[in-house]
Amino acid sequence: MSIQKATIQRLDAKLKPIPGERLTVSYNPTEITFNKGVQYAEIGIPGLDTPIQQFVRGQTETLTFDLFFDTTESGMGTGGGVTAVTTRTDQFYELIKIDPDTKAPPICFFSWGEKGFPGSNLAGPWARQRRENGFQCLVESINQKFTLFSPLGVPLRATITVKLREYQTLAQQIAAIDTKIYVAQEGDTLEQIAEKQYGKSDDWRTIAEHNNIDDPSNIPPGTTLEIPPR
Repeated sequence: MSIQKATIQRLDAKLKPIPGERLTVSYNPTEITFNKGVQYAEIGIPGLDTPIQQFVRGQTETLTFDLFFDTTESGMGTGGGVTAVTTRTDQFYELIKIDPDTKAPPICFFSWGEKGFPGSNLAGPWARQRRENGFQCLVESINQKFTLFSPLGVPLRATITVKLREYQTLAQQIAAIDTKIYVAQEGDTLEQIAEKQYGKSDDWRTIAEHNNIDDPSNIPPGTTLEIPPR
C-alpha cells in the first residue's frame, strides 16, 4: 500500500482548485495540532456569586504542523552534485507572500488521508458544520529552520513550521448554521419535502443539488437529508 502524503492546494476566488497549484510534502508531519476557541462575555449581576456567561462569537481555528525537507540524496557538495533544500521549501514559503493579482496571500486547502480528518465526523445537530476531508485556510505564518549546509553554504536540510488559519466565507458560515437535517419518511418525495421545509414544492431542486440526488421521486425511508437555506 502506497503512503498518502499531505498536500496543500491553492484555490481561486470561487474556492475551486487551481490546476497545477498543488504542493505535496516531502515527508508527512509526525503530528498536527488544531486550536479552536470561543469568546464569552461576563455579565455581572449584583448579588450573584458568579457572572452570567454570554456567548459572543466563535474564534478562528488554527492548524499547526512541522514539515521536514532533505536534499542530501543528490550530494553534499564535497565532490558531487548538490541541490539546495530551498528548491522545496520556497514553494511553501510562497503561500504567505502576496499574490500580485489578488493583492493578498492565496486561499488554500490542506488535506491528508482519505477519511477521518479531524472535524469530518461531526454528527447530529453539528453534522452541517463538519468539514470535508481537509482544512480550507489561509497561511498565517511559516517559520524556517535550516540545519545542514554544504561546504559552500548551500542549505541541504530544513524544518519549517506552518500555521494555517481557517477560512470560511460569510455564505459558507450562514449555510452551515441555517442548514437543517431531515430524515425521509415512507413515501416522501423531494417535492413533498420542499413543500414542508420551504412552503413551495418547486424548490425541490435546491435540496436535490445540495444532496447530490439524481432521482427526486425515489428517496428511501431513513435517508438523512441536509436542507440548506433557499
